[in-house]
Amino acid sequence: MAHPLTTQGGAATRVRRVSPAERVSTIVRLVTAVVVGLVMMFPLYWMITIAFSPSADVVSRELHIWPSEWTLENFRTIFGNFPTVTWFGNSVVVTAIITALTVSVNLLAGYAFAKLDFKGKGFVFLLVLSTMMVPVQVLMVAQFRLVTQLGIYGTFWAVIFPSAASAFGIFLARQFIIAIPDELLEAAKMDGAGTIRIFLQIILPLCKPLIAVLVLLTVMYQWNDFAWPLIALKDAELFTLPIGLLYLQGQYGADYGAIMALALLSITPIIIMFLAFQKYFVQGLARSGIR
Repeated sequence: MAHPLTTQGGAATRVRRVSPAERVSTIVRLVTAVVVGLVMMFPLYWMITIAFSPSADVVSRELHIWPSEWTLENFRTIFGNFPTVTWFGNSVVVTAIITALTVSVNLLAGYAFAKLDFKGKGFVFLLVLSTMMVPVQVLMVAQFRLVTQLGIYGTFWAVIFPSAASAFGIFLARQFIIAIPDELLEAAKMDGAGTIRIFLQIILPLCKPLIAVLVLLTVMYQWNDFAWPLIALKDAELFTLPIGLLYLQGQYGADYGAIMALALLSITPIIIMFLAFQKYFVQGLARSGIR
């Protein structure tokens, strides 16, 4: 129990006593956070359980909250009967290229809207934001006609080009970069730095949290994107993992163990990436003014 007075460095420091009401409030918040966390983690736990359970447990009428026998049968199924490695590689290639393009375009556009002066900047920015109110499904017809006329339908580029920029990413980049002091840019201009040099040497080094946020959001969206790749790709060898999940559902039934195994394989890279970048992710959202 803390004493009301403690000595630190020869000086008396008063320590505030914690009232019983504050202790109860802290315990309630902690218990609530634990319960909410367990509820949110249960789908992941159930996915892991089914992925490593034998087929008898999956189709059994009895509820098995834990595998009766840990097995890799479902993983052997998805790797032996389906081109899972190819699908995984396709997802990596498409997501990596889209992420690189999208983050680059969003950073450049955000820098232009935040720090450069040009005629009609406000109107153009509002026009970009207005595209966020248009449902994605409405744009698919125009996107399909575009990739068909360009002659890239059925290739990876049909998936990549329409996703080369993001209105929300531009907005996020603009909100982050606008908070960078103009004095830094003015000092760089006095030293003879141009617009590109200022962006590369001043803006980018200060945008590490923003880049982490943009990378994580783009990877999460593109890795799990299903509708547009299903429309834009026609060769099974070019399919990504979300489309591959569709192939595991038969006409009269579904192998839920294999589906959960492939789903677990699909979400594992996203979980690892979020755990690695969560510090920058929180910093980037906080400094961008997003609550």
